[in-house]
Amino acid sequence: MSLRTTYDFTLPRGYVDDHGAVHRTGIMRLATARDELEPLRDPTISGPDDPRLTIVVLARVVTSLGSLTLVTPHEIEGLFAADLAYLQDFYGVINFGTEAEFQEFVAAQQVETPAPAAVPAQPAPAAEESDGFESTPRLDPVPEQGSFSRARRSAIEEIPAEIR
Repeated sequence: MSLRTTYDFTLPRGYVDDHGAVHRTGIMRLATARDELEPLRDPTISGPDDPRLTIVVLARVVTSLGSLTLVTPHEIEGLFAADLAYLQDFYGVINFGTEAEFQEFVAAQQVETPAPAAVPAQPAPAAEESDGFESTPRLDPVPEQGSFSRARRSAIEEIPAEIR
């Protein structure tokens, strides 16, 4: 049995490059101790709690993104928040999870989320009452399906220090 060191992924939204091309698929390799330690020597990183640390670590372990074969912090910084959160979760599962957890994570991403129920239209406010903003009803997020459910993120999270 050989050790698997690279994993394919598909971003929820995709990285949009300077030419407007969308890159959704990529490859991430397992992280080494150096991948987590070397960025701490970077003068632009103020310490283990610096949010940029995640960007630099991900840029080291994402080996390709669509047709891009060189992924730098610039590309990782250009990701949509949902894609960055996905890569953080993916990193955690492949580096610290079991093969079963990885399979569960992948399966949860492939489950199609049902469309939200139709929301009845609300009457538009009268012209004299309008403050210039449209009122849009808020939909509750659709709960994730599948056995691997992860909580929706309210913010980007760092890898806990005790894991590093």
